[in-house]
Amino acid sequence: MPPYDAKLEIHSQDDSFLEKEVWDFEHTPKCHYPLLLHYHPLKIYRKQVIKQADVTMAMFLLGDKFSLEQKRRNFDYYDPLTTGDSSLSVCIEGIMALEVGYLDKALEYAHYAVLMDLEDFSGNVKDGCHMASMGGSWMLCVYGLAGLRDFGGYLKFHPRLPKRLKRLCFPLSIRGQVLEIKVEPEFSTYLLREGSQFTIWHQNQEVTLSQGVPRSFRNKP
Repeated sequence: MPPYDAKLEIHSQDDSFLEKEVWDFEHTPKCHYPLLLHYHPLKIYRKQVIKQADVTMAMFLLGDKFSLEQKRRNFDYYDPLTTGDSSLSVCIEGIMALEVGYLDKALEYAHYAVLMDLEDFSGNVKDGCHMASMGGSWMLCVYGLAGLRDFGGYLKFHPRLPKRLKRLCFPLSIRGQVLEIKVEPEFSTYLLREGSQFTIWHQNQEVTLSQGVPRSFRNKP
């Protein structure tokens, strides 16, 4: 777990991160990003500025170790300090934005992750595709919009669909069975396409699925 700061009620990026001055974002020209291409690493590492969303990633991977309020406070603190210089960040930031309830912001991150290469946002697609962002786009759909979490062997979904999205559908092969998930603004539907029986949780409701029998449930906030 990252070090905890009781005064700010957030987890520190490292042991000394919160003791540093915040990077002067206001007076940093857009043409000076990525920062590592324009500033010496020692100048960057002496400031509160982040290339990749490390604490945010920890909250995703160890999601059962943080409360929702801790996740929201950490996200609120670190999101403005993250430059987005790395293609690894936006998908994770999008997932956590959805979990803490910032649906519009999450959609902005999703747009950026999906179009990373199609729009050539970084101007370097000629050197190859951003494979991590491609994989992260899938994660954003499954772990973000559908809200999939698997802690302790319990497969839980907490769908959160921004208003501008009408439907999300995908199959999921897990434990030798194939589960089909359809998320809509009001309801989510689960269908066990292959397998005999499978138990999931829709939000906090336990659901046992039988092959070929769809089950629909209302999405709660």
